[in-house]
Amino acid sequence: MKLHAHFYFQHRLVLLVPLLLLSLALSCSQQKNEDHAIIKIGFFGDLSGPTFNFGQSAMNGVLMATDEINQAGGIDGHRIDIVIEDDKGSPELAAQVAGKLINRDQVIAIIGAGASGNSLAAATEAQSAHVPLIAPSSTNPAVTQAGDYIFRACFIDAFQGEVMAKFAANSLKAKTAAIMLDFNSPYGRGLMEFFEVSFAKLDGQIVGKQSYSQGDADYRGQLSAIKAANPDVIYIPGYYGDVAIIARQARQLGLIQPLLGADGWDAPELWELGGDALNGCFISNHYSVDDPSENIQKFVHNYRQRFGNLTPDAHAALAFDALRFLADAIQRAGTTERQRLRDALAETKNFPGVTGIISMDRYRNAVKPAVILKLEDGRYIYQETIQPTAAASPTLSPSPSPQASPKKR
Repeated sequence: MKLHAHFYFQHRLVLLVPLLLLSLALSCSQQKNEDHAIIKIGFFGDLSGPTFNFGQSAMNGVLMATDEINQAGGIDGHRIDIVIEDDKGSPELAAQVAGKLINRDQVIAIIGAGASGNSLAAATEAQSAHVPLIAPSSTNPAVTQAGDYIFRACFIDAFQGEVMAKFAANSLKAKTAAIMLDFNSPYGRGLMEFFEVSFAKLDGQIVGKQSYSQGDADYRGQLSAIKAANPDVIYIPGYYGDVAIIARQARQLGLIQPLLGADGWDAPELWELGGDALNGCFISNHYSVDDPSENIQKFVHNYRQRFGNLTPDAHAALAFDALRFLADAIQRAGTTERQRLRDALAETKNFPGVTGIISMDRYRNAVKPAVILKLEDGRYIYQETIQPTAAASPTLSPSPSPQASPKKR
């Protein structure tokens, strides 16, 4: 009986081992096929920090574009999977999460961030690893100067500063301007320099400069100095949280001049914080939701349906475009191999984006028009479109520093 039982056990073991090996092989093969069928793309942005609206809007745009592509069959049958990280508005954290997306999650490309300072910090990580990074809305020229794997879906500050200077001089007939900016912000400093140079070329004069730090509560000292200079317009190239408070305090002090800004103003919270003080202000931006073109109205309609009737700001539209032209590059490259994908991104020409036709210049910046919007009663009202002319220089000589904010930092 013992001999028979031993023989039976051996016989069963001989049968089971091949079955177990076959099952393990099939499981590994299935896992390999599943992994192969997924294209992992990283996204990071400020989802909980001082400019959280930028990150939330960009994330919405990326997820909506991803779903549309996946529902249409993916990229040559491969589904896109987005890995999301929060940089909390911190450049240091942006660099960390970019490294995490590259090394831990093994993403083939990254989309992020909103603020230029955060994109600059992450660009070093991406360039070092030769992983393409697309900044949807970071307009500082230095971002793509970090290396040949860094791209952007938006125009640069050289153009945006020029656009507002032209509008101030030609449309508003302004002869003098004052500037107020967050001097610690690469975004604000870049816009200030390009606005100043362009305004001077149009015979405009800068009669005062004042600085502040993000999150300040009281701007009355700087605004009083600007009031004494009595400029025709006041240029404030900042972010919506500070700008809204600046606008309120400016109106309280009797400053009735138009306040001029850029895409950093574009957020629903701007109106919640600034209210009627924003009426009569103007910003440069990437697109207008009032544009009647079919692709823009389709995007706005779908976004509102998906996100509780929320109107998509420029950050949502730019991130939507960034994901779509990345997908287009993957398809054209026929691979996710880093060098070939980088080359395909650099060769992007005439891609039909929501924010305009996207073509990469030799600096990997998107060449596209800008729009001027007037702020009135909670709305951004289209005024005019300004087309790019000759490519603007990505660098400028340093301009004199604004007077320091009375508040020490």
